[in-house]
Amino acid sequence: MVEMSDEVENRIRLLREKVSHHDERYYRYAEPEISDRQYDRLKRELEDLEREHPELAGPDSPVLEVGDDRLEGFSSYTHRLPMQSLDNTYRFGELRDFANRLERLLGENELEFVVEPKIDGMAVSTTYEGGRFVRAVTRGNGTQGDDITANFALIRNYPKILAAPHPEILEVRGEIFMTLAEFERINGWRLKEGLPLFANPRNLAAGTVKMLDRKEAGSRRLTWVSHGLGYCDPGYYGTLTKFFQDLKRWNFPQVENHWVRRGIAPCISAIGELDELRRGYAYSTDGAVLKLNRIGWQIRAGSTAKAPRWAIAYKFEAEQVVTRLLDISIQVGRTGALSPVAILEPVKLGGTTVSRATLHNRDEIARKDVRVGDFVKVEKAGEIIPAIVEVVTDKRASELAPYAFPTKCPACQTAVIPIEGEAALRCPNTTGCPPQIRRRIGFFASRQCMDIEGLGEAVVDQLVGRELVASPVDLYGLEKKDLLELDKFADKSADNLLKALEESKDRELWRLIHGLGIQRVGMAASKLLANTFLDLEKLAGATVDHLIEIEGIGPIVAQSIVTFFGDPTHAKMVHELIAAGLSASHALPKPSGSIQAVDGKTFVLTGVLPNLKRKEARERIEKAGGKVVGSVSKKTAYLVAGEKAGSKLRAAEKLGIEILGERELLELINEKTPES
Repeated sequence: MVEMSDEVENRIRLLREKVSHHDERYYRYAEPEISDRQYDRLKRELEDLEREHPELAGPDSPVLEVGDDRLEGFSSYTHRLPMQSLDNTYRFGELRDFANRLERLLGENELEFVVEPKIDGMAVSTTYEGGRFVRAVTRGNGTQGDDITANFALIRNYPKILAAPHPEILEVRGEIFMTLAEFERINGWRLKEGLPLFANPRNLAAGTVKMLDRKEAGSRRLTWVSHGLGYCDPGYYGTLTKFFQDLKRWNFPQVENHWVRRGIAPCISAIGELDELRRGYAYSTDGAVLKLNRIGWQIRAGSTAKAPRWAIAYKFEAEQVVTRLLDISIQVGRTGALSPVAILEPVKLGGTTVSRATLHNRDEIARKDVRVGDFVKVEKAGEIIPAIVEVVTDKRASELAPYAFPTKCPACQTAVIPIEGEAALRCPNTTGCPPQIRRRIGFFASRQCMDIEGLGEAVVDQLVGRELVASPVDLYGLEKKDLLELDKFADKSADNLLKALEESKDRELWRLIHGLGIQRVGMAASKLLANTFLDLEKLAGATVDHLIEIEGIGPIVAQSIVTFFGDPTHAKMVHELIAAGLSASHALPKPSGSIQAVDGKTFVLTGVLPNLKRKEARERIEKAGGKVVGSVSKKTAYLVAGEKAGSKLRAAEKLGIEILGERELLELINEKTPES
């Protein structure tokens, strides 16, 4: 029984890590690594396990949170009314269960719903005060979002002034998206320029909205559609249909079709109609949304921590088509990993023309016995690059030979080696393999690392291709005459890039650590390392034994860090980056007077505190010199526990860790309680 409990707890911990990771990739960086269906399966498994084992559940579970899309560089704005996400399903049976629950809750039969297309875009809330547009904000974490008013103004298909009568304050919720035609236009241009193609319209739209370069953002045509009611003062709408009538009167863009149906069976019929119509839409539609029509019913139904009980999304199954596999192209990634990509005979799928699909790795090619010249079944769920599901073997020509995965790097002809613990092969030529150099420099300059504006893929490709840059260090030796040699560069653009490079020297230490590209060291680990060592040279000299003492750094990651800095090439690069003037140290903010009981100690937060939000508690602990991590271990100094504390509290009690409430925490860090 104990073993089973440990197994379940370990599985829950692993699922929480995976869901949190994929939330960040999807919401914050618009770069999902898995399909919606794969993500939904992970989240559903976690929900089921936490429901079956409530003693292992907790208020910090990602299933209770709205994915956070906020980024540095944008100011946050608090929604007057929380902006939640939707529960979803792929089964009509679960739609019937949803309707039955609402009928029991409201004591009504044959409830009236609005059925509308679920647009695969980025959620946004627009605010009108006194009938004038004042602000556009992303969903963020549901409570606060990024103020994207400047970039939203580039879209233009929204009313700036509302005709009277209108509420004094009105939030109109909707979706920013990119049409399929615009998506293909941009990818067509990138193909001609030899640049990597974008995976899908949703990711491109979300990334464009968050671009700090408004000129570049303006070159990509985005559009917007309204579909929901947020805060309204005075709140005089009785139904969504009445609200939609006013949206039309004010010239808000709306979806082509929506259905108002009483009872769930007619709603399911409407979803079938939508499934037929959506193939002619100008944008990507991955499902249908059902919402109670009456606002009073919505209020009575209420919501959970992350989703309204009065609405649900029905997701369409991934579309599949059959086409011919023309070739298999091997791409070399930033770490040297070889990734096979299927080159397909172009075919329409999900509203776009598909000519490439992922094959993951050599083991998958062998398992599916994929051969060049085969007819293959391709699937696309609308959110990532399509994948080959299976080979149509009864259409295979007899002369087709099994695919032989290359033993040498296609870019530099270096013999490839296996990656320990993975199915992938890797090119070990880190300093002389052009694709690795390009992607490593692009990663170093990216938003999630050194955030060097103006150093996009096209510029990096030119710098590497002209042999002006071979490592991140070379960026800081660039001169204006070098940049003026590049295509589409003039005095102003050259000056702007040089200025951005100079400004990047003062970035936070964690960004530099992340930008080095150490295998298995992501953003969270980079921040942890920066806060622990406070100096890049100290981190470079750390041992495995030292590193595994840090909460959140395991033996595999520790060995990866030591191996990276033990490589003479990497050690030389670090030394040269410091010599170039990059900030290689980080000082944690400390209050006046050292707090010995907190400085350097590890804290874990669990449950709901009476007054402090978790983010506020974390900030106060870090300001006092402490570190906040996600799980309890023997290295934990204090557990801060509030209401509904779960497995972390039990683990802390078992290990004899000191447990603090909110008041004890604030006394420890010499701060007053909020009510005092």
